[in-house]
Amino acid sequence: MSAPAPAPAPPMAAPRVGLLYDDRMRAHATPDGEEHPENPERLRAIWRKLNAEGVAPRCVALKAKEAEDKYIASVHSKSHIKLMKEISSKKYDATRNKIARKFNSIYFNKGSSESAVLAAGSVIEVAEKVAAGELSSAIALVRPPGHHAEHDEAMGFCLFNNVAVAANYLLNERPDLGIKKILIVDWDVHHGNGTQKMFYNDPRVLFFSVHRFDYGSFYPAEGDASHCFIGEEGGKGYNINVPWEHGKCGDADYIAAWDHVLLPVTKVFDPDIILVSAGFDAALGDPLGGCCITPNGYALLLTKLLGFAQGRIVMALEGGYNLRSIANSVCACAKVLLGDKFTFNAPEMQPFESTWSVIQAVRNELKTCWPVLSSKLPENVSLRIRPSPSEVNASSDSESDSEDVAELLPTVASVNVIEVAGDAISEHLSKMKLDDDNLSVKTTSSCSAAEQHLVDSVKVQNNASVVLTKKISDLSLAWRSDLSRTDVWYASFGSNMWRPRFLCYVQGGKAEGMSIACYGSRDTSSPKGTMWKTVPHRLLFGRSSTPCWGTGGVAFLNPEINYNEKSYVCMYKITLEQFNDILFQENRLVLKDGKDGNVVYPDSPLIGSSEIKFISTNKAIHLEPIKDSWYSNVLYLGNEGELPILTMTCPASDIERFKSGELPLAPPSETYAATLIRGLVEGKQLDADGAANYINACAAKGL
Repeated sequence: MSAPAPAPAPPMAAPRVGLLYDDRMRAHATPDGEEHPENPERLRAIWRKLNAEGVAPRCVALKAKEAEDKYIASVHSKSHIKLMKEISSKKYDATRNKIARKFNSIYFNKGSSESAVLAAGSVIEVAEKVAAGELSSAIALVRPPGHHAEHDEAMGFCLFNNVAVAANYLLNERPDLGIKKILIVDWDVHHGNGTQKMFYNDPRVLFFSVHRFDYGSFYPAEGDASHCFIGEEGGKGYNINVPWEHGKCGDADYIAAWDHVLLPVTKVFDPDIILVSAGFDAALGDPLGGCCITPNGYALLLTKLLGFAQGRIVMALEGGYNLRSIANSVCACAKVLLGDKFTFNAPEMQPFESTWSVIQAVRNELKTCWPVLSSKLPENVSLRIRPSPSEVNASSDSESDSEDVAELLPTVASVNVIEVAGDAISEHLSKMKLDDDNLSVKTTSSCSAAEQHLVDSVKVQNNASVVLTKKISDLSLAWRSDLSRTDVWYASFGSNMWRPRFLCYVQGGKAEGMSIACYGSRDTSSPKGTMWKTVPHRLLFGRSSTPCWGTGGVAFLNPEINYNEKSYVCMYKITLEQFNDILFQENRLVLKDGKDGNVVYPDSPLIGSSEIKFISTNKAIHLEPIKDSWYSNVLYLGNEGELPILTMTCPASDIERFKSGELPLAPPSETYAATLIRGLVEGKQLDADGAANYINACAAKGL
């Protein structure tokens, strides 16, 4: 007699996925109905897509809930909470717009206060239900977004930091839920500056942000988005930044960051819950992000996270401004959480070479904190060369990109399967080698040195300042030979006043106090002369941090002449070729990207002989190819021995942003200030006390 057949295994329970949507968060809008990327239609587009695909009915519907002040106060100041909660009231009707202008990229209307409190409370609501086991995972469709909002400041479309409020709530208000370690994954294309600062010393929170950095020029354009910022004190190693060097990064680049940085660290960290700051502005077709993640790319990134924290994942909406892209991407992620499968077909998974340079730098920075990142990486990977400047600078909602999105999105959004057959993607990515000496960059130049680039390379603005408009790739490498025969005086007013630090820009390496080494110039010759002057320009200290000097402001010279001001400059007689190499390095345009670890410079100058002629008349050139970089303005300070005196500083528009508070004025760090003092003392301009008083007075004086 045969044994009875075993009873079939009971079917696995379908995941209970929460979906929070509330029309009240659409009340936050521009005050006069003007167009803005962060607008109420973002939520409606997602909601329509989820219903059209039959996703919304399969989820547990949740309504928004206002956050209590005491929970918001875990990350924000009382004054900030008071202002955000009252800004929509009648008493601010006359001043609401004026107050908004004091912030960086913020608007208010009569619906802003309610929307902000609902957004913060909604993320608390869904996080609590997932942590308690009532839901397996959840998506909070909230706005305004939150990850840029800092302790005492709204910025970047964000009023309250929704994810940070929810994380603090789980850790500090609900210990009974057993949440002791939280992973926050921020895949918004912009750095999550606010969230980073709120948990920078906290080892209970592992914060991971992958974002465009563009050498510090991409919003929010602060140095603390660099890979060098890894946390402090007990939180050292628990802050991970993966900063892309340019746009056009796509699925392969993000998957590589997951496989070679995020996932190995997450396995060791072993979080109890994962909160995703789910911005979709790195999606293909986004008008602000300029990157190329597909909906299936987001789905795969999310799938890779489901293996941790028992799949307890909370997604909170952040950015994403192409309505079609954001709707399709959220829909693809919702299907993943519901357990649907999909096929990820990627025959050519080729990340950028720059991606490997960044990943290697991140691993090197963190390997002492996370030994799992010390292991040798695989070899023999096919990599793409970095995009040209014209490709990167092209609008991401250009005609060609729009066609790509129109062609791609209907297909990927309708696919609801995740089968990576034979682990083809993992196998391909496992072959990647990230060592610096296996990177390569191919540069091309199709222009001759003799090509005209004079009159039409410069635009004279109404304020008589000059804007350089030629592209970095317009000239051939023959320029180095030409400019090596032209001498100029480079006037330094910051750390380069100390000669050992200045020589790093010429000969490479780093001086005492520096965290990052310089690449040096192609011409490593020492300066042919040195002298000191004072100039009628105001010295100021701005921005909040840099990878080289850490937290604190760095020196800028107000481009406006003011004969009541006197600033010290140390002048070095160098070639115009060397001046361009210093300008490249100040604006982070020099890369170590080659197969043999070679240093790669831009293939044309920013300042040539023709620009010298223009600048001597117009006194300044704002360099359009790097217009968003910190030192994109070259000033003419006169002549010395018939040679022009040049320096580099911020544009006049940044001075206005410093005045308004949009950009921070900040005193220099002790290390940075000490470098300036050494320059002034060793240059015999001031004694130590006098130099310190000079620096302190400049840092303390308002604009």
